[in-house]
Amino acid sequence: MRLSTADRREAVTLGAAALAVVIWSSAFAGIAYGLKAFTPAELSLLRFSIASAILVVPVASGWIKLPPVRDWPFVLALGFIGISLYQLTLGYAMTRISVGAAAVVIALAPGVTAALAALRLGERISKGTMVGLGIAFGGVLLITVGSGRALRFEPMTLLCLVAVLATSIYFVFQKPLLARTNAVGFTVASIFAGTIGLVPFGFDLPAKVTQVPVAQLWSVAYLGVGPTIVGYLLWNFALSRAPASKVSSFLYIQPLVASAIAWLCLGQVPSLLTGIGGLFAVGGVVLTVTASRPAAAPAAKPVAVAERAMPRSGTVARPIASMPARCCSET
Repeated sequence: MRLSTADRREAVTLGAAALAVVIWSSAFAGIAYGLKAFTPAELSLLRFSIASAILVVPVASGWIKLPPVRDWPFVLALGFIGISLYQLTLGYAMTRISVGAAAVVIALAPGVTAALAALRLGERISKGTMVGLGIAFGGVLLITVGSGRALRFEPMTLLCLVAVLATSIYFVFQKPLLARTNAVGFTVASIFAGTIGLVPFGFDLPAKVTQVPVAQLWSVAYLGVGPTIVGYLLWNFALSRAPASKVSSFLYIQPLVASAIAWLCLGQVPSLLTGIGGLFAVGGVVLTVTASRPAAAPAAKPVAVAERAMPRSGTVARPIASMPARCCSET
């Protein structure tokens, strides 16, 4: 059975979003390892500086076209909010609150994104989409509990809420820009902007780089290439082709993917509760995707063409009843 063009387009779009989540999930080990030598601000600045240095080459050679000058105020604002602010608030919050608490709070991002998309972009949120988001969030809670992480909320949790709002604003407010510019160009420009926003918080980074082990530098290099360049490119590509609420629902499967990576790479076998929570998270995402899919238009009924009869002598042929009469003044 051959897929239609629309189905192939949707498959590519959702595949890009899913792959971005997998790549972002793989970043947890690199971040944890890097934080042993760097502060959250230094780690974020080094990660995005590596990404920016790599992306300068295709931009300078003309392979990547940046957004027009008139869009740069918005690009800078979104880069500061969605990258600089998000990385700083989440990073410093994670130094004070439990991983479980942070996972639960960050899992609010798809719901906040869906609400902002409805208010800002007029995206319709069906009952099925709301149910799917709720089921997926319940799965995230089960994964968190099944991982044995303590849910101990502290005042620093407010920084995680700021991170949720920052990334949701980045996802939603870039949609109008993506409609008139290339997704790759916007992504690269926002990475440049986010890197600039992180510079004031990493003045000690040059001296720190000369002191840390090479292995930790390699882990940061992976963060700069994989989760930063590839991850953001795939994610913004998906956002340019599908509603923000649908794409952001894939974030719910991130804890499941992270648990699977920990199982394969670190030998941390997930519990039964984690597996059940993963099924709920994936099921909720599937329900969200299918519920937000527009209903197929009913097939047009064939118009019966009446057989034209030869007019008899002395009579006037009447217009066919099944065809509307046109005004004689129509041009």
